[in-house]
Amino acid sequence: MEPTIALIILAVVVVAVALSAIRIVPQARAYNIERFGRYTRTLGPGLNFLIPGVDRVNTKFDLREQVFTSRPQPVITEDNLVVNIDTVLYYQITQPRAAAYEVANYIQAIDQLTVTTLRNVIGSMDLERTLTSREEINTRLRGVLDETTGKWGIRINRVEIKAIDPPPTIKEAMEKQMRADRDKRAAILHAEGERQARILKAEGARQQAILEAQGDQQAAILRADGEAQAIERVFQAVHTNNADAKLLAYKYLETLPSLAQGEGNTFWVIPGELTEAVKNVSHAFSGNAPQTEAPSTEKEDEAAPSGPAQIGAPDPAHSSSAQAAAEAAEAAERAVADARDDVRRAGAKIGTTPDPREEG
Repeated sequence: MEPTIALIILAVVVVAVALSAIRIVPQARAYNIERFGRYTRTLGPGLNFLIPGVDRVNTKFDLREQVFTSRPQPVITEDNLVVNIDTVLYYQITQPRAAAYEVANYIQAIDQLTVTTLRNVIGSMDLERTLTSREEINTRLRGVLDETTGKWGIRINRVEIKAIDPPPTIKEAMEKQMRADRDKRAAILHAEGERQARILKAEGARQQAILEAQGDQQAAILRADGEAQAIERVFQAVHTNNADAKLLAYKYLETLPSLAQGEGNTFWVIPGELTEAVKNVSHAFSGNAPQTEAPSTEKEDEAAPSGPAQIGAPDPAHSSSAQAAAEAAEAAERAVADARDDVRRAGAKIGTTPDPREEG
């Protein structure tokens, strides 16, 4: 019974020793091995064997890229304003031995190094530059941290500024400035819109004026062409029908009153040809040309018949012709009187006095 128990105990001890001698390292992990307290090697991923009771695992590291977020740190800018800056670091362990033995606590070391470097960088910038130069701050931080943590077996891949919080009073001033800038841009856009609208309206008015002027020009040209054709037809009709001086004189007198019908006519000069035109009209209504001197008595005596004179017996033909001549003369006198009345009325309308020569 006792040998059996001893064998079981020996088997258990052997299994325990064998299991302690085997180490399986996961992927992207690294184990530092010490032998009697001294670093010997670093185990990589896979199956590894140790000497039981001699070798032991000191530290385990994750070789993947890791993220470290620091607490918001108060930093003073060049213009003596305190801002709270929150940073994010992306780092990766490249040498497990150095990370374990070159620095006691690499996380704390990276945090403190970030704070001191950040204060040095922000201290040389004013607030406005700090808020607008995040890329420059990130680059300078990464350069300083990567240079220092290289001997620790740690590589800084990226450094990002997560937040920059200025004091509340500065925030209010910045908000007011932003509102003022937005109002300014809105006023500029509104003014630009009004300017464009006025330009478009002026351009439309210009185009309208040009089109109206072109329309008036075409209308004036058409009216002038119509009047020219009308004058040409009248001229051709007068010359074709061979109008004499009597008709032209009558049309001349008929046109004179229309000269005073304009609203702006305040002065009218009666032409000197009016008397001659009246005479022509008078001769036209009398049916005779201007009378010449009467023949002498001697010629009448010679032309008289040699027969006995008939006294007291008037010639009927001579009497009727004399009566017709008298009626024609009276009609001519009436026409002349009417023409003179028209001329006087026209002169009274425009405030002028006819030529005294026309009264005779």
